[in-house]
Amino acid sequence: MLSIENLHVSVADKPILKGLSLAVPSGEVHAVMGPNGAGKSTLSYALAGRPGYEVTAGSATLNGDDLTALDPSERAAKGVFLSFQYPTEIPGVPALTFIRTALNAQRKARGEGEIAAPDFLRLARAKAGELKIDFEMLKRPLNVGFSGGEKKRMEILQMAMLAPKLAILDETDSGLDIDALRIVSEGVNAMRGPDCSMLVITHYQRLLDYIRPDKVHVLAAGRIVASGGPELALQLEREGYDKYVAKTEGVPA
Repeated sequence: MLSIENLHVSVADKPILKGLSLAVPSGEVHAVMGPNGAGKSTLSYALAGRPGYEVTAGSATLNGDDLTALDPSERAAKGVFLSFQYPTEIPGVPALTFIRTALNAQRKARGEGEIAAPDFLRLARAKAGELKIDFEMLKRPLNVGFSGGEKKRMEILQMAMLAPKLAILDETDSGLDIDALRIVSEGVNAMRGPDCSMLVITHYQRLLDYIRPDKVHVLAAGRIVASGGPELALQLEREGYDKYVAKTEGVPA
């Protein structure tokens, strides 16, 4: 499980997360919602180990492993996966090559053997079919010339192939039309199970209509200020974040 205790994170010496605590038990899906600038993406980047996001206090552990002591590749090998709001294009690197290289790198770091080419291709074809991805797309440079929906489906394909222990979805619904949102959400829901926890970061209730969370947290001014069930997301949709932002006013960093 993911356990975060009193986490403080600064970016360019500016405090962004200011004592955030959060626990996501194994097999659960938790949503983090909040206004712009609250620190949602900072949380995702800090957990994944993005350079420039400095943990100044507190802890973040996954199944007992101290994530803050690991570099990004080590975190990935432990099972951390981050789906970006804006997936990166990598010219010259076919998507299949990228995914197989990432998968084998993680297997090697865990002391496992490389996946055989036929087994990899069978798995890739099956997962691509579930996400309605034309297999020919996987032969093209990763995300180059892809639509927003295609890029997001490609990330969910990567997640399905890597089978992470902790999947962090940072505004996965951004830029998706209703059909792409449904397909991506079905891919995410297929990953739900006792061995995979998920942290879904979003502004909007609409994603949570498809990926129903076990718990919803409100992040404001760098802290979790409220938690509840799925009904909390519906309340936020109706009422907004003002009353939660007001709770943080005058609170020392």
